[in-house]
Amino acid sequence: IYSWHTHSPFSLNRNNATTLCVAASNPAAKTAPYKPSDPAEPIADASNTNKTTKPKWGMWGEEEDGLFHGLFPRRQLWRPHLEYPLWHADWDGRQPIPVMSVDKDESARLTAQRDRQIRKDGVTKHIILIRHGQYDETHKEDEKRLLTPLGREQAAMTGKRLGQMIRGVNEEFGPCKVKVVRVSNLARAKETADIIYDNMDLGNFDGEMVERADPDPLLNEGRPCHHIPGGKVRPSVVERTDEHHPRIEEAFNKYFHRAPVPEMPPSATESKEKETIIATTATEESNESDNKQKLVADPKHEFEVIVCHANVIRYFFCRALQLPPEAWLRLCTFNCSLTYFTIRPTGTVSCRMLGDIGHLPHEMCTFSMHTGFNW
Repeated sequence: IYSWHTHSPFSLNRNNATTLCVAASNPAAKTAPYKPSDPAEPIADASNTNKTTKPKWGMWGEEEDGLFHGLFPRRQLWRPHLEYPLWHADWDGRQPIPVMSVDKDESARLTAQRDRQIRKDGVTKHIILIRHGQYDETHKEDEKRLLTPLGREQAAMTGKRLGQMIRGVNEEFGPCKVKVVRVSNLARAKETADIIYDNMDLGNFDGEMVERADPDPLLNEGRPCHHIPGGKVRPSVVERTDEHHPRIEEAFNKYFHRAPVPEMPPSATESKEKETIIATTATEESNESDNKQKLVADPKHEFEVIVCHANVIRYFFCRALQLPPEAWLRLCTFNCSLTYFTIRPTGTVSCRMLGDIGHLPHEMCTFSMHTGFNW
């Protein structure tokens, strides 16, 4: 039986979700039906009823011995904040605390009012993860692992798609406010990001310019955690997981979070201005008296693009949706594919695209050195 909490008198078998109540003082204790514990309650310490410990989540480091089903060290198994499939509302540590009041009902009313304001006036954060283009895998040195000619074409096509999103097409398919393009510190990702940016065709774009962030080594490729299904891991894989997991987890926490909570509701005039997606402006080049419509991005939606790697993207997918990270290798993201998330101001997360390659023709679809789909 797998103990979910080391110091808990309850043991949870993850295979059949059965809980056995084992009372140390009563060996004849009967089996009780499983009842999920309140995550806000401290965990009882069977060795000392006067002590409590906080619930643990993530990887536990060196605190637990043994293998998880004979596959990998139990200490390297990811523990969620709450039991699957429950949703942890404060997953990014930015969940607003309840509004305090002497009267309990008044506190609940003010908190609900505040939450409605957040839903109405808050900003939705859009994150588009892009895997780098196909690259030369025959070299070990990173500086030589550059894009193939096909990989450069893939990146160019991806840049054109993003450029269309930034500029917008018409009133119905308006522009997207892309604030920044981020990238890992590996050569293939940096080359992909450069080509994407150059092909966005923003030379005559009169909207807000897109920032190019400095390369971030936290986004480099690696082994984020173990994967299931899989066989018993070698000691070198255990060491590599210990090395890579903290970095990739830090990258997730750095970039995946809701936008800042609005401090106060905007005035009626400001609200009206923010809801206006089409603004009319006069063009200096035209001698005609008619005005020309200018497409304006919705300020309640902010986008950022992150060019990185397949393992990182798949791990982010599982973490963002609060799914077991050990499932990451069950997913497949092609070169220059788009994986797209929205993070609402309330903290809910949705995936709108997973490994989307609709912008690439069939002859440009690759997964590393695999071409097409017959592999």
